Amino acid sequence: MTNQQEFKSKIKRVLITEAELQERIKHAGSMLSEEYQGKPLLLVSILKGAFVFLADLCREITIPCEIDFMATKSYYGGTTNCGTVNIVYELEHDISQYHVLIVEDIIDTGITLKDVVKKLKARNPLSLKVITLLDKTDARKVEFEADYTLFEIPNEYVIGYGLDSGEYYRNLPYIAVFDEKR
Repeated sequence: MTNQQEFKSKIKRVLITEAELQERIKHAGSMLSEEYQGKPLLLVSILKGAFVFLADLCREITIPCEIDFMATKSYYGGTTNCGTVNIVYELEHDISQYHVLIVEDIIDTGITLKDVVKKLKARNPLSLKVITLLDKTDARKVEFEADYTLFEIPNEYVIGYGLDSGEYYRNLPYIAVFDEKR
């Protein structure tokens, strides 16, 4: 990315505003605080895209919770999931002592998250659920449904609020549709 003008020219339109994001996250934090009251809660963020969502969500959760990270790779430089999921950064916690909540930025094909859930369930957590900021149900290639979805979106390439294109745009405070043609 060479300049600010080029950076901004690829933002087709804002899909979800900063205020809309914060309102839904605040509500989710309240709901999760009530649901997990008195339970050992571990929030697991799938890097890199979910880090912004995790940061805001954990600040809205009013009960004690711990955080861990894992990273997967299934795109290998493109914008299409290749169908092979590799864990490239592993959790540090023994999750068998926790109620695990996977915090995901976006579910599109469902391939990556279905595989991650399967691998984590094999480690016998007290419970395992998924919260996703965005869900593209029209892009699903495998059967998978999150336990909590903040926004259902159309099958368009989106950026911002942690989501990227070539590592850019993660710092936008909103979700926007990316103009791939520009």
